[in-house]
Amino acid sequence: MREQNVLFSLEGDKVASQGPVVCLGYTFANDDERRTFFREELRKLLPNLRNQDGFPLGSDEDIINLSDPPYYTACPNPWANAFINEWEKDKERLEKEGQRERDFSVTVPYSNDISEGKNNPIYNAHSYHTKVPHPAIMRYILHYTQPGDIIYDGFAGTGMTGVAATMCGSPDKDVKALIEKEFADREERIKWGKRHAIQSDISPVASLICANYNSPLTDPDVLDKIEAIVDEVEAQYGWLYKTKDSSGFTRDLNYMVWSDVFICPNCGEKIVFYNAAVDPKTGLVSEEFKCPRCGSVHTKHTVEKSMLTEYDSILDETITVQEKVPVLVNYSTGKRSSFNKPVSSEDLSLVKQAEELASKLKVPHERMIEGSEGRRNDRTGLTHVHHFYFPRTLIVFESILSKCNCKEARFLLNSQLINISKLNRYRPGVSFPYNPLSGTLYIGSQISEANVFTAIKNKLSKLKKVLPNIEADNVTGIASATKVNLESGSIDYVFTDPPFGANISYSELNFLQESWLRVTTDNKKEAIVNASHGKALFDYQTLMTESLKEYYRVLKPGGWLTMEFSNTSAAVWNSIQNALQGVGFVVANVAALDKQQGSFKAVTTPTAVKQDLIITCYKPTNTLLEKFELSHDTNDNVWDFVDDLLLHLPVHIQRNTSTTAIIERSPKILYDRLIAYYVQHNYPVPMNASEFQAGLREHFVERDGMFFTVDQVIEYEDKKSQTPDFQPLSLFIGSEADGIQWLKTHLSEGEKTYAEILPHWMQDMVATKKGDEVPELMKILEENFIKNENGAWRNPDPEKEADLEIARTKKLLSQFTAYVEMASRPQGRIREARLEALRAGFKDCYKKRDFATIMMVGNKIPESLLTEDDVLLQYYDIASMHV
Repeated sequence: MREQNVLFSLEGDKVASQGPVVCLGYTFANDDERRTFFREELRKLLPNLRNQDGFPLGSDEDIINLSDPPYYTACPNPWANAFINEWEKDKERLEKEGQRERDFSVTVPYSNDISEGKNNPIYNAHSYHTKVPHPAIMRYILHYTQPGDIIYDGFAGTGMTGVAATMCGSPDKDVKALIEKEFADREERIKWGKRHAIQSDISPVASLICANYNSPLTDPDVLDKIEAIVDEVEAQYGWLYKTKDSSGFTRDLNYMVWSDVFICPNCGEKIVFYNAAVDPKTGLVSEEFKCPRCGSVHTKHTVEKSMLTEYDSILDETITVQEKVPVLVNYSTGKRSSFNKPVSSEDLSLVKQAEELASKLKVPHERMIEGSEGRRNDRTGLTHVHHFYFPRTLIVFESILSKCNCKEARFLLNSQLINISKLNRYRPGVSFPYNPLSGTLYIGSQISEANVFTAIKNKLSKLKKVLPNIEADNVTGIASATKVNLESGSIDYVFTDPPFGANISYSELNFLQESWLRVTTDNKKEAIVNASHGKALFDYQTLMTESLKEYYRVLKPGGWLTMEFSNTSAAVWNSIQNALQGVGFVVANVAALDKQQGSFKAVTTPTAVKQDLIITCYKPTNTLLEKFELSHDTNDNVWDFVDDLLLHLPVHIQRNTSTTAIIERSPKILYDRLIAYYVQHNYPVPMNASEFQAGLREHFVERDGMFFTVDQVIEYEDKKSQTPDFQPLSLFIGSEADGIQWLKTHLSEGEKTYAEILPHWMQDMVATKKGDEVPELMKILEENFIKNENGAWRNPDPEKEADLEIARTKKLLSQFTAYVEMASRPQGRIREARLEALRAGFKDCYKKRDFATIMMVGNKIPESLLTEDDVLLQYYDIASMHV
């Protein structure tokens, strides 16, 4: 498809290329001609593309300038289907060469738990909020696909799915050896070879990162040419990062520390936070500090911010900002050692000169996006994009971009936009020299203004070791996953890592970086929970359902979808599973993915969880779909569905030296999957749970509480005999009572932290009764179990368990009182209720002979919740006889 890379100069728009280049059936003299041709074609298509979901905010010229078509477009990619057609044709060649099988199919999911670190050069070339290491994704791709297959990811982020697809054709030798050993242990054969990827994301900055990982270099020498331009700019502006040591020698400035200034409420004196609260020898910050004039003791919460009114030449208006002053300079002597010194008058003079130079620049100066993160710094006067950068940084960035505007240069500068902003906290000894707080636009009281040239050159040296070695030609675009311009049934496999609930406000966090691209996210279709944007859990579920419906449509019948899940909320977990089943997917397996290294929030919050979950689903084959279309109301179709489902479930999962039972093979889960499929297709459910279980025993073979086909049970018995230590089926968590019993059993093995409990908890969760509101895991732990000083949970001592039960009952009765108030309203309905609170309340009312309240609440809760719970129904029946 792409016969030869090209060469061109990066100075201005002049290009000197060599070719020829073949792309999508066209032959061009050189790559510049290819780029020019497809950019003009893109210009013609933009009016129609603007109507698609997720089209970014930006002018036609900025979108075209950012694009490198047809591989990468900063909008929905109109050539995706053309690439798919070419790749489909190439499959015939691969089959003739023996690299593909015509009748290739995958019947069982990849069910192994994966532990994969983030410390590889590709992963670290550019940071982003969430990423899955590409070697982890490679394992799934190698299991579910063969060379030449086409993979889709509509929440592509930085494009690790595409990188994994490409690296299956040229794997790192260590990664290759490790994966081959893992597959050999499972007696699974690997077919190494390149796969193709179609990727899109609603975020322009994500798409830019993705494109650099997944499309050809603008020029084989592009990184060397960028380096030359950086050197040129440093020769022009390097003097801005100089300082003099105590002997008067000129040294390279590594960073300058800036400190907040506060006002003492007692005497009105200014307090420089660094001078008052920081130990200069250790860098440790004291929570309390003294006013230098009156000696009164304060914390940051008891002082006032010192605010300055100044003229903003870029906005051409007067603004009010919190005062920050330089307090420390760190410099190098040309060797590895570095030294600190106080800020001198010459240092202050350089700061002033930089301010004057920056005042004449044309740099991004948009108002920050609305939202709790986007506007979190309004109170300190940082209201526009340029306020987040020091003048020296603006000068260097603007100068480099004016000379070098290719996608690789944007990638390079973008990779450091957060590190060299005012988000970079001064924390010596902690991830130094760059330490922004991930997942937020928080600005600390001490800021490190880093040397931009050092940051850029260090990152450029890393990119030189990464980008030239990937050699990808995948397809990237910007679009919402809710509406995809791909042909139905054109994708072989889907791997995706979507946003989960309120974890991260991507469009707000990305706004700084995207403003430098002049193309920003249209977040109307952004699938998150965000009160600032008016999006609740239901809105999130609706957007995810629309996206998964598109995944289902473009996936070939019989194809698989793998989704990473990284959220601690049971409500979000249930909404994702419901959405998957609601669009037609059949869930086959839930496994764990340990990325080994968490973000700041994942490490410090009480819901810290190291492991993400991997949900695996499949789209039923045409054979099964056709049977249901012909006649969906017969019992035979039930067993056809179950037979197809059993064939798609792992027969045996081995962890260490034990054989683990497979929860998806239990009658409860099999029946849930059947019901979900029938309901999604609007078919009448032909049998109840007891009839279904009787039929299971008639048509299939039961072992250890699980069901198998005849062929599968032979394989299962053989595998089990090789690993005799059998772990039985866990208790299902379908209610709060189930959850408490599950935890008691789980913790009987020993103390466990929340992070250790949660992945298993979510894997064992099943659908709850309609109307039952099961509390989050943390709430159940706090009400029923004991937390030790080390943060681990344990079962309560038998002697203290009664006290815990008394305290818990009080909380449940308090919640029941709220239900009584709701039920007493004329039109009050209780759509969802905590079952345990209802049980406790009904029991308390029964003791008090308050039968009227039982009847009133019972009549206002969902009928299914009342009639399907034997405890509630017993109290209700007794009450009905007394009222």
